[in-house]
Amino acid sequence: MGDGEAGRVRVHLPALVQDYTGGARAVELDAAETLGAVFDALEARFPGVRFRLVDEQRRVRRHVRVWIGEASAAALDAPVPAGVEVRIVGALSGG
Repeated sequence: MGDGEAGRVRVHLPALVQDYTGGARAVELDAAETLGAVFDALEARFPGVRFRLVDEQRRVRRHVRVWIGEASAAALDAPVPAGVEVRIVGALSGG
C-alpha cells in the first residue's frame, strides 16, 4: 500500500464470502482498531458476511483463519494497525 493509504486497511476475502461481496476478493476499508471492527465494517458494507466469519459466541469460526500483517490472529480484540493487510482464509476440509 502506498503512503496515501496509511489510514486504510486492505482486507483479502475468502471464496466462502464472495457471494456476499459481489465477487470482490479484496476490499479497502477505513482503518479499524481491532479485528472485530474490521468484521463490523465488512458487515456494514456487505450484510451477512460477518455471520460467515464469526460465530454466535463472538469467535472467529473454526474453519476461518486470519492474518493481520504477518501474524495469525483469532481474537476479535486483536489490534489492526492502519496500513496493514488483513488476510481472511477459509480452511480446507474434507475426507
